[in-house]
Parts: sequence; C-alpha cells; structure tokens
Amino acid sequence: MFFNQFLSRLTFISINLTTGIIVSATIISFWFVTLIALLALDINTVPLYLIILSIFLRIFLQTGLFITTHEAIHRTICQNVLINDAFGYITSCLYAILPYQTLVKNHQLHHRHPATEKDPDFNCLHSNNFLFWYLSFMQEYQKGRQFWILFVGMTIIFCTFISLHISIINIFLFWVIPIFISSLQLFTFGIFLPHRQRDAEYSDRHRARSNNYSIFWSFIACYHFGYHWEHHQYPNLPWYDLPLARQKN
Repeated sequence: MFFNQFLSRLTFISINLTTGIIVSATIISFWFVTLIALLALDINTVPLYLIILSIFLRIFLQTGLFITTHEAIHRTICQNVLINDAFGYITSCLYAILPYQTLVKNHQLHHRHPATEKDPDFNCLHSNNFLFWYLSFMQEYQKGRQFWILFVGMTIIFCTFISLHISIINIFLFWVIPIFISSLQLFTFGIFLPHRQRDAEYSDRHRARSNNYSIFWSFIACYHFGYHWEHHQYPNLPWYDLPLARQKN
C-alpha cells in the first residue's frame, strides 16, 4: 500500500518535471528555429499576410522566452535548482540580455509587496497611466551598468547579423520589433491590467485581478499571465495549469 502510494507520487512528480522541461525547451527551440528561418527569408517572395503572421509568431515566442524565465524564478520548470536556473539564465539572456538574478530579486519583492511602493514593478505616482508606468518599468531594468550591457550586447548581435548579410528589414521585422512588442504585451497583461488602481479597492492582499478571457485567448494574449490573481494565490503553479486554477476559483 505504502509502496504503491510512493510510486504513484513519484510518477506524478516525474511527469510534472518532464512537462516543465519539455514545455520550456519547446518554446526555446521554436524561438531559435523561427528566428533562423525568418532572418534568412526573402520577404519579396512571400505574401504580406504571411509576413504579418510571422511577426506575430515571433512576438508570441519572444514573450514565451520571458514566461520561461518567470517559470524558472518560481522554480516550476524543474526541482533541480541547477537545471531550473539554467533555463532562467538562458531565456533571460535570449530575451533581451536581462540580468536573471535581478529579475529574481525584483519578482520576489513583487510577490511580497504587490502594487505597493515596495514593489519594484509598481509605479505609485502613475498607477493608471499606461505610458508613464511602462517607461518607469522598463527603466528599472536598464539602470546603470545594465544599460551598457544591453547596449553593447544588442550592438554586437546586430553587427553580427549584418556581417552574415542578413537584411536590415528582416532584422527589424523578426528580431527588434518582437522584442519591443513583447515587452508591451508582458507589461499590459502581467503588470498594468492586473495591478492598476481603480476606484474599487483591491479584494485581498494580492492586490491583483484576473481577466475573463477564454482559455484560448488567455493563452494567445500572454500564456495565461492574465489569470494573475491565480498566479499570486498559487505562485508555484506552472503557467499551463493556471486555467484549471481559474476554473476552480
């Protein structure tokens, strides 16, 4: 009896760990494959609607990189800390050469003090102003040395692409634009909409709200990041399990 329960629990854990690694590795793999393929694409031979769809796909996968970083911060990819954090370091670097440990520190503060002056992701002065809050949010991760790391790193990558005779148009369409739009997407669904102040008070200590999108549109919008109250209530739940938590609540 005890052995069967132990074996069942071990199998459940193994499946969860495997799922986290497979999902994360799949996102990274698709990100690489689409980047390589689209940078080499002759856009003059492709219909406009396919180019637009490709840009949206790149934005979606770019966002997926940061979602994977976020999963690593919460240790939901793998219980092995080295493997889990390896995913965090890799995806934060691929996303925009972001400092993983800074992200970890700030996100822990965000969960301890959500939507307060102690929350580094919150803007008390402009909590209903999308533009000002977005700019201050971005500035938080580009201060001091990090600005120069980002500037030099992006410059090296850009020059490398040029040296490989990749079209500047392709670089902007399939690399630069996805980074920018992805940051707006993450801020909108993960920070602004869930935590902005309204006339009504926050319902509890999480100071967060969830959207009412269907599971499909929630996934398309931002990998269920909009089910934000559920994320704060169950921070150790992987993003793909948030719809189930949403349905139960």
